[in-house]
Amino acid sequence: MLKIGIYGGSGRVGSLLIKNLQNDDVARVAAVHVLKGIELEVPGAVVTNDLATLIEKSEVIIDFTLPEGTEALLEALLENPKPLVSGTTGLSQHQQNLMIELSKKVPVLYATNMSLGIALLKRLVAMTSEKLRDFDIEIVEMHHRYKKDAPSGTALTLAEFAAKARGLDLDKVRVSGRDGNIGERSKDEIGVFALRGGDIVGRHTVGFYNDGEFIELHHTATSRDTFAKGAIKAAKWLVSQEAGLYSIDDCLGL
Repeated sequence: MLKIGIYGGSGRVGSLLIKNLQNDDVARVAAVHVLKGIELEVPGAVVTNDLATLIEKSEVIIDFTLPEGTEALLEALLENPKPLVSGTTGLSQHQQNLMIELSKKVPVLYATNMSLGIALLKRLVAMTSEKLRDFDIEIVEMHHRYKKDAPSGTALTLAEFAAKARGLDLDKVRVSGRDGNIGERSKDEIGVFALRGGDIVGRHTVGFYNDGEFIELHHTATSRDTFAKGAIKAAKWLVSQEAGLYSIDDCLGL
């Protein structure tokens, strides 16, 4: 059985990872890292707040936490490398660099969204962006009131696919706020906007707008279980790969 370590076991996705692995035929929870208490019982697993213990007991680690938590994990893994699947969003450039350094030693899979639907949506966005070059691109994402980073990592990833399809640098064309007399919309700008409220798991809309017509591509996550199942699938796939930095697209063969 594949021994999986859960980093952030008391979080929303962490709890679902534990639940989904309870009856898995291939993998099991070997260790769970928590900062405080954990309400779920995890038979056969070590529950700890010590990173060294989590790493020692695991063959692969799944991480859904906050950027500062992921940074601490990456620093520990650089000392004792193990394969890592991470879905933490809002990472700084330094934290991304730590992940790149770890991927030189072991396989690492990083995805701002673990769902199959988003993986396919990225491809559709790139294709539409390239074919409809005269259309304005606006991206709107909606999440629950507790989400801390904005725009979402998924929205930024979708914007990146749209920009690259047109040969644009997203950092130069992204607009994430409009207020006051700002003038007309520029030709190349890509709007990326965030809405927060309630318990919305995740909704992303990529719109392509032109005079007389428009196309909108939507993806809605109705349960965080989608992310948990995707991460488990990724972990099972990752352990047989060579060192390197992978995406969910690699895991799904897209």
